[in-house]
Amino acid sequence: MALDPFSRPLVPPRTFDQLVVGERFPCPARTLTDAHFSAFQALSGDNHPIHYDRPYCAAQGHRDLLAHGLMVLALTAAGAGLFPHVIAEKLVGFTEVRAKFLKAVYPGDTLYPLLEISALDRQRTTGVVTMTATVDNQDGVRVLEGTHAYLVRL
Repeated sequence: MALDPFSRPLVPPRTFDQLVVGERFPCPARTLTDAHFSAFQALSGDNHPIHYDRPYCAAQGHRDLLAHGLMVLALTAAGAGLFPHVIAEKLVGFTEVRAKFLKAVYPGDTLYPLLEISALDRQRTTGVVTMTATVDNQDGVRVLEGTHAYLVRL
């Protein structure tokens, strides 16, 4: 019987004890467009004019529309990268997030999200994987930094 190619793991699954501090999990780069701004505005309900009114933005000193901070943070979703595939069904859940928004993000910016394991806290039956989350723009400027925490079964 042939194996279903969609039932095979994308990468070999690993256990909590096989993870390493400093291990990096890049997420796909994205170039933000007006469509991303509109879609996130519709999803979030955040209709502040800083996100859709160019004359308003100019009056506030911005060169263009200002990206929703939560939209930028959403680009660090671990599911966009390999981390959840690496720990497979050991993942219990995403338990914590912290973020600092460091610089403005505008339409046309290309963003490069990265998750890096910064701590591994073993417990009795589970472990907490803490990741540093960063997003840099096309100029290498850091626009977001923070942390994520994931609970995994041992």
